[in-house]
Amino acid sequence: MDPKNITQVIEFVLIGVSEVAELQIPLFLVFLVIYGLTMLENLGIITLTTVDSQLQTPMYFFLRHLAVINLGNSTVIAPKMLVNFLVSKKTTSYYECATQLGAFLVFIVAEIFMLAVMAYDRYVAICNPLLYTAVVSQRISLLLVSLTYLYGFCTAIMVSSCVFSVSYCSSNVINHFYCDNVPLLALSCSDTYIPETVVFISAATNLFFSMTVVLISYFNIVLSILRMRSSEGRKKAFSTCASHMMAVTVFYGTLLFMYLQPRTSHSLDTDKMASVFYTLVIPMLNPMIYSLRNKDVKAALRRFMKNPCCSFKTM
Repeated sequence: MDPKNITQVIEFVLIGVSEVAELQIPLFLVFLVIYGLTMLENLGIITLTTVDSQLQTPMYFFLRHLAVINLGNSTVIAPKMLVNFLVSKKTTSYYECATQLGAFLVFIVAEIFMLAVMAYDRYVAICNPLLYTAVVSQRISLLLVSLTYLYGFCTAIMVSSCVFSVSYCSSNVINHFYCDNVPLLALSCSDTYIPETVVFISAATNLFFSMTVVLISYFNIVLSILRMRSSEGRKKAFSTCASHMMAVTVFYGTLLFMYLQPRTSHSLDTDKMASVFYTLVIPMLNPMIYSLRNKDVKAALRRFMKNPCCSFKTM
């Protein structure tokens, strides 16, 4: 292409979840409810695990930050998505798109490794209970969470810089409801080999290492539970990690569905549906999974509803 004839893209158009005009208002209402529930539930988890004196353990410290991540991930995506259901011109500026991609990557990568940290926490609690307070101390917990956010931020800077280092000069219509790597690179009019390679290696590495930690942790947890002689002990040990196992299965199952599809059946429309699930539905489901199956969280909620002042931790 002749450089003189290149017109640099200054804004993108987001197609959204659906282009059918009749579905815009119904979809707006559905996703408004989903986002509203996500806000309410995750803020509830953050509040309970912050103020309740009975929930001041590493397990609930990690759960609080998972709720922060879920809230952040949804908030990066949902408000713009909801606005686009109501307007005819579904545009986003070049820099707004880059910012959204970067923020999304921070939270999605942080979630991948926060789930791995939580699996490690359950492994130590069940397999080495006598060493738990020393191995997962307050300092170690804070370090693990800080490294999770820092790694997410560094990954976001690296990947989003690569994605926006190429030229966008032909079509500016993104077949998605937010600015994501794959649909963006599909629009580039320059060589995308390097950014595509960086995106693939980053995603594969993150999934491999986080899933390795999760699988090894739960393999040892299952072995430890099976060795317990007391049925009551096995039941109690399993109940402490059942919620996390369910959340991990839902989250990683969705990501593996996206990345392990045969190329012949892979499409951006399929990616959109999977993206709806892990950016909006899972952040809504996680607080339900952790609260409905967790006696401590349900008890804390009852205490808070009965007398908010009495449930506050001693500062």
